Amino acid sequence: MLEQVFLQFQEQLGAGFSVLISTAFVWVPSILGVTFFCLWMEYSRAKFIQSQGSVLLEIKLPQEILKSPAVMELVFVQLYQAKKVSYLEGYFKGEVRPWFSLEFVSFGGEVHFYIWTPAKYKRVVENSIYSQYPEVEIYEVEDYSKSLYYDTDKNTHWFTNFKLTGKDIYPIKTYIDYGLDKDPKEEFKVDPMSPLMEYLGGLKKGEMVLIQILIQAHRELTWKDAVFPKKDWKDSAKKEVEKIIKESHFEDSETPGITHITEGKRDIIQAIERSIGKFAFETMIRGYYIAEKNAFDGSTITGLIGCLRQFSANNRNGFKLGKFSSFQYPWQDFHNFRKRKIEKTMIDAYKRRSYFNFPHKHYRNKPFILTTEELATVFHFPGKVIATPTLSRVPSRKAEPPANLPV
Repeated sequence: MLEQVFLQFQEQLGAGFSVLISTAFVWVPSILGVTFFCLWMEYSRAKFIQSQGSVLLEIKLPQEILKSPAVMELVFVQLYQAKKVSYLEGYFKGEVRPWFSLEFVSFGGEVHFYIWTPAKYKRVVENSIYSQYPEVEIYEVEDYSKSLYYDTDKNTHWFTNFKLTGKDIYPIKTYIDYGLDKDPKEEFKVDPMSPLMEYLGGLKKGEMVLIQILIQAHRELTWKDAVFPKKDWKDSAKKEVEKIIKESHFEDSETPGITHITEGKRDIIQAIERSIGKFAFETMIRGYYIAEKNAFDGSTITGLIGCLRQFSANNRNGFKLGKFSSFQYPWQDFHNFRKRKIEKTMIDAYKRRSYFNFPHKHYRNKPFILTTEELATVFHFPGKVIATPTLSRVPSRKAEPPANLPV
C-alpha cells in the first residue's frame, strides 16, 4: 500500500517538473525581469540620493524666545515638499521625494538642535526658520554621526523606534491643548518639551542620547491609486467623526427629543477636524542610547522610553515604545547574534537618515501621520520657561544697529 502511494507521488512530482520545464520560457524571463527591475530601482535611487548631497544645520537658540510653537508650524508648512515624481523621473532617473530629519542630541548632557536636509533645500530650511525666528543662529556643521561607530567592547548600545498608541486619524496632545497658541506670559507657559529637555540635559559624561524625527510630505492619493485601492487618512478621519457623532448622541431628560454630545467626544471631534485641515507628514521617530561601559545607566533607557509621554492623551493618541534592539528571553537570541545585527543596521540607518527609501526602507517600523500642528508641538524652539542649563543657546541677544550711525 505504502509503495503504491510512493509511486503515485513520484509520478505526480515528475509530471510537475515536466510542466515547469516545458513552461520555463514563460516564467524564467518573468522572474529575471522582476529581479532586474528591483535591482535597477535600488541602484538608480541610491545613485540619485548620493548625487543630491546633504547638509546638517545646527540651530543656536537665543536667551529668549517669546513666540508660540504656532510659528514653528509655519516652518513645517514651508518644508511641505509634496512634489509628484513622474514615471520617467522615478523609474529611470531614480528620483525620490525629499525628506528631512529633525534631531535632538545630548552629548553628556549638552543639548543640541539639528536639522538634516538634502543640499538643494538648505536655503529653504534657513529662510523658513529665519522668517519666523530671526533671533536664532543657524550654522552648517560637520555631521556628528560620522563619529558614531558600533563597538560593543567599549560601548553599550540600545535602539528603539517609537510608534503611535492609536490610529493615525487621532492626533496627539498638541501645543493648542496646552494653551500655547494664545501666547501666554513666559511664567505661565506649560511647554510639553520641558520634560524632554530636562531628560536630555540630565545625562552624565560618557552618555549620549540621539532622537531622530524623519519626515516626508504625505502624498495625497490620486486616480492612479485606484488600481490598488487605498484609504487616505483624511477619508478615514472623516468617517471616524461621523461614527463618533452617531454613537455619542444621547437625550437629556430635561430636554426630551433633543440629542447632545458629551464634552469629551466634542473635544475629540474638534481635534480630528482640526487635523484634517492641516498639512500632513509621514513620520518615523528613532531613539538611540550609547554609553561608555563605565557610564552606562539603565535608568537612562527608561527615561528614553518615556521622554515623549507628555504628548499623549488617553482619549486620543500618543507615543509608545515600538520595536527595540534587545530581547526579553535568552532563547530568542542565541549569543546576541540578532541583537548585534539589528544594532549595526540601525546605526547605519541613523547615519544615513535612511527610512523612506533604499537601503533601509521602513526598517522595523511603519510610518505614521503627524500634521504640522503635531510636529510643531514635538519639535519647536523653547523659550526661557525651559531652564535647562546645558541647552545650547546664543550667549547674547542680537539687536539692530542704531539708525544714526555715521557712514
